[in-house]
Formats: sequence, C-alpha cells, structure tokens
Amino acid sequence: MSKKVTVLGSTGSIGRQSLEVIAACGMEAVALAANSSAKLMEEQARRYRPALAALADERAAADLRVRLADTNVRVVGGLEGVLEAATISSADTAIAALVGMAGLRPTLASIREGKRVCLANKETLVCAGPLVLEEAKDYGAKVYPVDSEHSALFQCLEANRDRGEVKRLILTCSGGPFYGKKREELAGITVEDALKHPNWSMGAKITVDSATLMNKGLEVIEAMHLYRMPVEKISVVIHRESIIHSLVEYCDNAMLAQLGAPDMRLPIQYALTYPKRIPGPSAPLDLWNCGPLTFGAPDLEAFPCMALALEAAKTGGTAGAILNGANEAAVGLFLEGKIGFLDIPARVEKALASVPAVQNPTMQDILDADQAARETVL
Repeated sequence: MSKKVTVLGSTGSIGRQSLEVIAACGMEAVALAANSSAKLMEEQARRYRPALAALADERAAADLRVRLADTNVRVVGGLEGVLEAATISSADTAIAALVGMAGLRPTLASIREGKRVCLANKETLVCAGPLVLEEAKDYGAKVYPVDSEHSALFQCLEANRDRGEVKRLILTCSGGPFYGKKREELAGITVEDALKHPNWSMGAKITVDSATLMNKGLEVIEAMHLYRMPVEKISVVIHRESIIHSLVEYCDNAMLAQLGAPDMRLPIQYALTYPKRIPGPSAPLDLWNCGPLTFGAPDLEAFPCMALALEAAKTGGTAGAILNGANEAAVGLFLEGKIGFLDIPARVEKALASVPAVQNPTMQDILDADQAARETVL
C-alpha cells in the first residue's frame, strides 16, 4: 500500500482526483508535476504542501516559482524538472497521469527507481509496452492500472491467476456521444459536440478519443501488454451505462465482471492500496436505481479509429507509436478547428500506411516513429 506519492499530471482530471484519494486515504503527496497550469499548480501546492512542484513549461515554472516564493515548496521546470519529480527518493509510488507521449519518459524514470507505478497514461504501453514492462521486471517496479477498464480486468483476474484458463478479456465501452450514428452523420461534428461525453468527465484529448472510439482501440493494445494476451483474445462491447467496467471470460464460459459507479476515484484508489481495500471517497453504486444494463457491438465502419488500432495491435513493433503519434497530432488539429472529425481517422490511416513499422524497437526507434507519424499528419 502506498504512503508517499508523486502525482505526474496533477492538474489534469486524473491528477486532481488522485489528490482527493491521497488526502482521503491518509497518504502524502510529496511531489507534483504537470505541463503548464501554474495557477492550478499553485493552488494544489498550497493545499497539499509537496516538497517539489514541477512544470514542463519553463515560463510557467518561472511564474510558479514567484507564486510559491512564500512557501517551502521547491519549484523546478522543463523535462528535467518533471523527471526529478518522477524519481524523488521520498516517494514510494508514482501516479503516471501525464497526457500522451509526454508521459513515457517520466513513467520509465519512476520504474527505474523501483517505485509502484499507478498507470493512467495508456500511451506509455501503446507506444513501448514490451520495453516498459521489461524494465519494470528488471528494476523490481510494480505497475498497476488506473484506467477503469483495466482496473476491472485486474480485479477480475485476481479471482483466478492461471492465465491459461482465460478465454477472453472483454473491455466495455460507453460508445461516446455519437453511439448509433452512421458515418455520414459524423461529417459535421463540432469540437463542442465531441466533448460532450455521456458518462465521464475527462480531459479534452481523451474525450475526443472516446468519441472516435480510438480510446478503446488504445486500451486493447494496453491490455495486450498488461495481461500478456494476444489481440485475438480481447473483445470490446458497447455498454452505454458504464456500470460494468470490464469482464473476464474463462474457459468454462463463466464470466466475472467488476461493477461500480462511473467514478475514477475507485480505480485510482485500488492501484494505490492494492492488495488492500479500504474505505475511500468514491461514490457507491446504487443497484436499485442504476437502470437496465445494455450491451451491443461497436460499429467499426462508422468509427474506423478502433479498427486502425486493432490493425496496429496485430502489426506490433512501432505500429503502436505510429498510431498514437498520428492520433495525438490529428486530435490536436481537430481541437484547434483546423480539421474535421472524420479527418482524424483519415490522417491516422495515412500515417500507418506511410511510416514503416520497426519490429523489436529500441527507445530511439519508438521516438522516431512517433515524430514521423506526427509529421505525416501535420
């Protein structure tokens, strides 16, 4: 069970909820890191009193240094500052919640210190799964999932640790705000439309990924690495209510599911406290009033991002880094109003076709693939 925690990505949705859990469970936040939100970081630093606060943006870090001049919080900036937060010796745990490819190096840095890593950054495993997990093994670091779906799979797999008896992992998917729409109906989708998720309150990038179903494709790749399962043994089911967070089907056709209210504080807490369960701040599930539970198949024609992710999963190597880099760049352009909603999968597909995938990649191969994919999209 964690006692002293670094929160990488503290100003994002997962980071803010992580700090709630840390406080409610009697833990201590010893370091905070984020990209550029100086004002929110100041508020967090004053409330939680970490020893260290890091902002990747140097100008924002300089601003934060002035804001916190009357405190004992040490402020650092740039990638080196974030890496210092990731490796701070007083922390036994790091919550890896930096968004996108930016989370890879800090997560690896925490792993190399042998810390418990509560992984909320799925891109780390999508881009460099085998490398990351091999380093975790070498350095004795434990990696626990924070995504609600992967936490659910982890909890269901705890019932039977013989992976040979697992028939299938089943990831649930809300379907996003456009469930049921045909491809032609998605042409005029606006940024505002895409950011209206029916069940979860998340950051802009992951909310768009949920709308395109890319998020679920990325989760399939993440599950492959976390649970060492081939893509053929991982399925996705649309479950609009987000009550069942995922399921495991065993060889005897029994299915185990983890249920809970759509509240990210529960999987965050389980990653921090495993193998213990303790009372925490997450909302209880009211079975009498949660309504009927429904299930359906994803529409890969209307939402081709998921199909592209499944193909990248089968290709392996740097295909995950190409997929992720292209998607991050395309989603960024969409959020800026420079391309349309349907241009996201089109540009990701172009990158996957244009950038060769390298098998058994080094870290440099992964970084090069990411950069090449972004350049193709832009």
